[in-house]
Amino acid sequence: MNTIALNNTLPRVFRNRSDIQSDIWHQDVTLERGHLYLVEAASGTGKSSLCSYLIGYRQDYDGTISFDGRDIREMCTYDWTVARQRSLSTMFQELRLFPELTAWENVQIKNQLTHHKNDAELRGWFDRLGIGDKCNVKLAHMSIGQQQRVALIRALCQPFDFLLADEPVSHLDDENSQVLGELMMEEVRRQGAGAIITSIGHHMHLPYDSTFKL
Repeated sequence: MNTIALNNTLPRVFRNRSDIQSDIWHQDVTLERGHLYLVEAASGTGKSSLCSYLIGYRQDYDGTISFDGRDIREMCTYDWTVARQRSLSTMFQELRLFPELTAWENVQIKNQLTHHKNDAELRGWFDRLGIGDKCNVKLAHMSIGQQQRVALIRALCQPFDFLLADEPVSHLDDENSQVLGELMMEEVRRQGAGAIITSIGHHMHLPYDSTFKL
C-alpha cells in the first residue's frame, strides 16, 4: 500500500454541523508511504473516529477513504485481514493488551504469528525502552506508561506500509517519549513505511512531514 486518501470525509455525527474547521474533515488529503504525519486533535473532534475508519472498524462516515485508489468500503473481511497482516499496524490508544498475560506473552501472541522478529531483537527493544526487567511481569501489575511501551513493541512485530500510533506517549515523560520515538522511527524507516501519529496534547518531537489539525 502506497497511499491512503480521504476525500470529503466526515463522521456522520458531524453531518449537521456548520462550524467544522479541520485539515482532515471535508478536505482532500493523501497520506503517502515513507512520510511521517502528526494529527493533532482537541477532544470531541473525531480522532477516535478517524482511527477506527482507517483500520476498518467503522464506516459511519460520508465521503470516501481509499487505499491505493480503492474505496475501503469495497473491502471484504479477507481483504481487511490481509491489510492488517501486511500493510497496516496499529498501536491503539486503549492498548488492547491482555492483563492476565506477561509483557513477553503479549508481544509473542503477534510475533509467533508473523515471525517478524527474533527473541534477541525483542529483548533488545524491551531493554531500550527501560522495561527489560518486566518481560515476565503480568500486564495487570505494570503502569500504563510501561504498558504503552509493550504495545509499541507488539505493533512493530509485523510488516507494514503504514503504522498508526494513537496517542502513543500520553503516559510517558519526555525522556521515555524520545526513546520510544527513536525506536518507532528506526523500524518505520527500515520498512520504508509511513507513520500516522495522533495526539490531543503531549506528543513526540519528530521530523514530521506534515501536521494536520483535526
